[in-house]
Amino acid sequence: MEAISETMQDVSQPKLRPLMRSSHTFHIPVMGTGFTIDTPLKVAKYGISSVISLVDDLLIEQMRKYYCKKYGKPYHEIGKREKDGRALRITAYLNLLKELVESELQKLKTSAFEPESEITRYFEMLPECALKQKYLNMLSISDLEMKLKIQEELRTLVVPGSIDVNIMTKLDRNAIHGEEPLAQEFSDALSALRGYAKSSLSSSIVFSAGMNQRLYSYAAQFNDFMPQDQELPIKTIILKVSDFRSAEIQGKFLAKRGLWVSEYRIESGVNCGGHAFANKGFLLGPILEEFKRKKEELVRNLYQIYAKVMSLKGLKSFFVPKVIVTVQGGIGTAEEDQILLDYFQVNGTGWGTPFLLVPEVTNVDEEHLKLLSQAKEQDVCLSDSSPLNVPFWILNNSKSEKARKERIHEGKPGSACAKGFLVSNTEFTKNPICHASHAYQKLKLGQLEKANLSPDENTAMSEHVLAKSCICHDLAGGATVKYGIDPEATTTVCCGPNIVNFSKIASLKEMVSHIYGRCSLMTNPHRKNMFIEELRIYVDYFKNEIKKSSFPVFAVNQKVLQEFKKNMMEGIVYYREMAKDLAKEKQNQFLQDLEALRAEIEILYPENFTRVPVPARGTGCL
Repeated sequence: MEAISETMQDVSQPKLRPLMRSSHTFHIPVMGTGFTIDTPLKVAKYGISSVISLVDDLLIEQMRKYYCKKYGKPYHEIGKREKDGRALRITAYLNLLKELVESELQKLKTSAFEPESEITRYFEMLPECALKQKYLNMLSISDLEMKLKIQEELRTLVVPGSIDVNIMTKLDRNAIHGEEPLAQEFSDALSALRGYAKSSLSSSIVFSAGMNQRLYSYAAQFNDFMPQDQELPIKTIILKVSDFRSAEIQGKFLAKRGLWVSEYRIESGVNCGGHAFANKGFLLGPILEEFKRKKEELVRNLYQIYAKVMSLKGLKSFFVPKVIVTVQGGIGTAEEDQILLDYFQVNGTGWGTPFLLVPEVTNVDEEHLKLLSQAKEQDVCLSDSSPLNVPFWILNNSKSEKARKERIHEGKPGSACAKGFLVSNTEFTKNPICHASHAYQKLKLGQLEKANLSPDENTAMSEHVLAKSCICHDLAGGATVKYGIDPEATTTVCCGPNIVNFSKIASLKEMVSHIYGRCSLMTNPHRKNMFIEELRIYVDYFKNEIKKSSFPVFAVNQKVLQEFKKNMMEGIVYYREMAKDLAKEKQNQFLQDLEALRAEIEILYPENFTRVPVPARGTGCL
C-alpha cells in the first residue's frame, strides 16, 4: 500500500484560530483510554479544558456510534479494514465532538440568567477573577435595562474549554497487511496524529512518555501546526515532561523541525494515575524550582532555533509567545493548588484522579465507582500490570484484576489479545506479541521452567510475568460498561494513589468548588502533603528496586540505585530549606515527615550497602 503523505492535507471543514483559554486555572488530564474519552462534551461548555486518549480507535468508533444515535446524527461505520481507518475514525469522532460542544455552548449562551441555568453554572464555577466579579456585579444591579445590557456582554465573554488529545508516544505499533509491512505513516502513533491533524479542532495535542523522533518529524508536515500570519498555529503542541532536561531536549528537537511547544506539562514521576515514570528519584519540588528559574532562558534558546528554521522555510514566525507551564499529579487541596500557582509560578494545574468520583465528568461504571469511593491504601497498587514493563497504578480489586487471578488459578494465564495496541515482544515470535497475552505468558513460563534459577528468583520472575494485564482493552471498560456497549467488559481502573483521600461521589460543581477552596471533599484526615506523599511513594519504589537487585535476572544496576538515593536526598535538602513556603503553618509536621523518610532511606540503602537475598513478596505489586 502506498504512502499517503500527498493527501494528508485534505480537509473538508473550515478551521479557526486556537481558542482563547478560559478563566479556569485547572485542566482535566487524560485518564486511561475510556475514562475521559468524552469528557470534553461534558465540561468544555463550562470553560474547562480536558484531554482524551487517541490510543483506542476502536473505542473511539464505538463512542461515535453511541453519540450519533443519542443526538440523532447520521452514522456510517468506518470499518477495521478501511484504508487508513484508524486516522479516519479519529478524525470523524473529533469532528463530532467539536460539533456537539459548539451546539451545547450555544444553548448555554442563550440560557437565562436564573438559578441553576447553564449560563449561571458557567459563571458560578469560575475562580475568583475579573470575569467572575463582573458577573457578581451584574447580580447586584437593580436597574433592569442595565442588568440586561451587562448580561448580553457576559454572554459574549463565555469561552469554551479546549478539546485536547493525547498520544502516548511509546505506543507506535507498525502496521502490517497480511505479512507485508505498511508505510510508516500507518503506524499507530502517526495515524493517530494524522487523525487529529485532519480534524476541524483548534486545540492542543499532548505528547507524553518521551520522544518519538519519527512522530515529531511527521507533525511538521501538517500546516495546522505551523504559525498562521504571525499568530499561533491552529493546533498547538503540549509536551508532558518529567523534568527540565526532557523539556529542553524534546523542545529543541521540535524547534529544529519548525514546531513550537506552547506548553510544558510537568507530571510527578510517581504520584499520578496510570503509568509511573520514576525518573531516577528526582522530586517534583526541585523540578518545578528549575523550571521557575530557567523558563525564560529555555524560551529564548528554543525561539532562536525556531525562528531560524522558519526563516529558512520562508515562513513568518509569530512573535515570541508566552510559554505555559502547568503541573499535575497528586494535588489534593486548594492550598496545594495555590502554592503551585503562587510560589512555583505555574500557569495552571491538572486534577485527574479525584474526578473519577464525578460521574458527570468521567466514565466509571457503578461497580467500580463504589470500589473507588471505598478505596483504602491497600486497594491501590503500583503494579507490574502494564505490558510496557513500566510501573502502573491500578485498583487491585477491579474486575480486570479478579479475572486475571482467576485465569492463573485455572491454569490459563494471560489474556486474549483483542486489540493489540501494546504488542512489542519478539523474543519468541517473528511478529510482536503482547506481554499480557496467553501466547507470551505460556512461552515465557515454559522458558523459566528450563532456566537455572533459584526457587526465590523463579517465583519473583514468574510473578513479574503473570502480573501483566490486558490494559489496552480493559481500560475502555469504564465507558463500554457504563454506556451498555460491552456490558461484560472486565474493567481495570488506573487511579492514582490520591483516590484514597476522597470518598464522596461528587458533582462537577462540588469538585470545582473543592479545587478553588470553596468547600472540601477531602475525607482522609491523615493525608500527607503532596510533596511528602510523592517522596513516600518514591521510597516504596526504591525499596522494591533494592529487593529486585537481589535477583540477577532483574539486572538492577547498583549505580542506578546510588543515583536514585542521591537525587532523593538532594530533594529532601531542598524541601527542608523550603518548608515554610511549601507547607505554610503545617511546616512542623512537614519537617517531621521529611525526616522520617530520610531516615528510612538511610536504613534501606546505607553507604556500605551490599546485596542480600530477600524472599519474593508474592503480591504482584511493586
